[in-house]
Amino acid sequence: MRAVFLGPPGAGKGTQAKLFCERLGLCHISTGDLLRQAVADGTQPGLKAKEFMDKGELVPDALVLNLLEKRLAMPDCSGKGYVLDGYPRNIEQAKSLDAALEKLKSRLDAVAFIDAPRAMLIERLSGRRACPSCGAGFHVRTMPPKKTGVCDSCGSKLVQRADDRPATIENRLKVYEKSTKSLIDYYETRGILRTIPGGGEVEEIAALLYKQLKGAQ
Repeated sequence: MRAVFLGPPGAGKGTQAKLFCERLGLCHISTGDLLRQAVADGTQPGLKAKEFMDKGELVPDALVLNLLEKRLAMPDCSGKGYVLDGYPRNIEQAKSLDAALEKLKSRLDAVAFIDAPRAMLIERLSGRRACPSCGAGFHVRTMPPKKTGVCDSCGSKLVQRADDRPATIENRLKVYEKSTKSLIDYYETRGILRTIPGGGEVEEIAALLYKQLKGAQ
């Protein structure tokens, strides 16, 4: 199984990708994780990416794709399969990914689009809290810390990320919708898109994903 999981901010695609990969023994690939690992390893691509990340700028697509190609070529991905979590994000990235996969003599089996009502996405995002010290994540409603506002792991004061504040969430969703519309159409035309309602509980959505994708291999 070689799949992409897409969805707006707050749809839970990262959680679902992790669960799906654990269930089927697939590699869970997040470009954000790839970039952070490259930076931590001090590789040449990692050092280059760090220059952009330190300035708060987006890492160029070509650099991200270079890291992704190397990861997809590793034996565990070619052997077990994988889920790309949140990548590609636009039509240009999708076409570049297709070209990279063609070089690897591979292709995508399915693209899962996890959709959810806007009001639910705003509630999920605005309720998220993060620990600035250890990186642990919480949610004021669905996964609250034992002590309000304090990290369970290290005791640091939890914070709300700037892009999880209600004033910025609407803009994030608008930007996502604008860039993703053509991407959804692209995969739908190819016949590999599966739209999954993302308004239920985690286990319910996971069951729908498995049912929709199990025959796509």
